[in-house]
Amino acid sequence: MSDIRKRDGNKGVTYQVRYPSAGTKTGYAYKTFRTMKEARAFLESGEVRKGRLAHRSPEIQTVEQAAALWLGLCEKEGLNGREPVTRYTMQNYQYRADHILRYPWPKPLRDLTPPDVVEFRSWLLSSGVSRYMTGKVLTTLHSVFKEMTIRGIMTSNVAQGISIRADSRYDEPVTIPTKQDIAALLGAADDLASSSNIHMARTWRKYRPILYLAVDSGMRPQEYLAVSWSDFDDYGVHVRRAIEGDRKAISVPKTPAGRRYIDLSSKTIDLIRDYVDRYAIPNPHDLIFSTANGGWINRSDWQRRGFSTACKQAGLIVTEVSDGKQVVRAKYRPYDLRHFFASVLIEKETNLKRIQSLMGHKNIETTLNVYGHLLDDDSQKERKSTGLIAGLA
Repeated sequence: MSDIRKRDGNKGVTYQVRYPSAGTKTGYAYKTFRTMKEARAFLESGEVRKGRLAHRSPEIQTVEQAAALWLGLCEKEGLNGREPVTRYTMQNYQYRADHILRYPWPKPLRDLTPPDVVEFRSWLLSSGVSRYMTGKVLTTLHSVFKEMTIRGIMTSNVAQGISIRADSRYDEPVTIPTKQDIAALLGAADDLASSSNIHMARTWRKYRPILYLAVDSGMRPQEYLAVSWSDFDDYGVHVRRAIEGDRKAISVPKTPAGRRYIDLSSKTIDLIRDYVDRYAIPNPHDLIFSTANGGWINRSDWQRRGFSTACKQAGLIVTEVSDGKQVVRAKYRPYDLRHFFASVLIEKETNLKRIQSLMGHKNIETTLNVYGHLLDDDSQKERKSTGLIAGLA
């Protein structure tokens, strides 16, 4: 414990500060001041705090050691009470941490200041790291320093507020199928499932309910391809898990916001129930839609063999020129069904926070960035008067 002691000696009255220090045999160090004001100022300064922290965690002295501790916590314990991250997320964290470890940090961990972090940002950009990845690395560094601060290893998070504005992934408006296109797509799935071609009909026993679920729920492909029958009730589906980004495992959605409940139409639920009762293959992952050997469907296979086939059957194709040759491809991607789902919610004037929840967005800013232009269009439907004061009358 730190304290101030008044001393009356040959030099007159002085004030001695006693504070914890790891560099002494007793565990305490002393510093003398002429006035009580100076002693109190020192006691409240970062110098005393540094001495106390060094006594508690002398083994964490460098950014490299801090990053190693942080990575270990992410993998084994989880940060701030959360669950440990998935293997795929851990790989991403390690990749970002590698950028932090390559930088020649000029000072020990506790001596770093915000200008040192700014220099690190400049080093990343000058080294050819993209602005997007630079932002991700700075976010990771902020998390590392935050954890060190919480654990009493650093006095403050010197990376706080130092970031980078990367270009949005949604600078261009997203592609949204029309209601007519969606109707044609579902009609194509119905036709393919009742095809006279036995192989085609067998394939679309599975792909048809997948397509209906994708349209009706707005789920991400990695979510609806990992869905279990236990996730359903009579009215909708609980989104509880997803295929990881490297496609090698099934885990929970990336963020807590991804775990949500979505209402479904009775037709979609009936289609899925019929598939479960008649065709679903028992498998160790409790998947509704599994491969013949009981694994999960690869998203690329679903897009190529399922979704794109339905687009072509419905006439939803475009012709492009590639290497001097005309190439016919599907007009939409599976993810565009998610955008259609959001557009219908907006058309129904659903509350914005409700849209955020159903889409599984962690931040409302994501919802606004992706679909803000639709909200703007919706506001132009009817103009009875202009100006704020008119609405107060």
